[in-house]
Amino acid sequence: MNKKILGVDFGDARTGLAMSDITGFLASACGCIKGGFEKTAQGVARFAIENNIGKIVLGHPINMNGTLGPRSEKARAFAERLKELTDIEVELFDERLSTANAHTILNITNTRGAKRKNIIDAMSASLILQSYLDREKGKLNG
Repeated sequence: MNKKILGVDFGDARTGLAMSDITGFLASACGCIKGGFEKTAQGVARFAIENNIGKIVLGHPINMNGTLGPRSEKARAFAERLKELTDIEVELFDERLSTANAHTILNITNTRGAKRKNIIDAMSASLILQSYLDREKGKLNG
């Protein structure tokens, strides 16, 4: 694929965004969108179109025991809305532990307060996307 991939960590208050390089090797956090469901969907769609995104990878909040709950249903609805707005393929990707891992990284780097709040969602999106990219590289190499 010669287009960038967009990683999305969808949340009620803030939604983190990350984007791959054109080779699909590295994910980088690239910001956050604040707002409700529709405002966020439109913002993500606009970002995807403006950045020539070829695929959207949306974090899928699966419970630790593997079951699907209300957050999963919201993510599925959000994925459908993005497809309607962009006509770009949207893939749900298991995001278990991405936010916990982002918190761990921020603890290690001693990132606190408002700065932490502003980057946690984008960092989570970056971790989701990097996990996806690594999995895809494994398929090519394995």
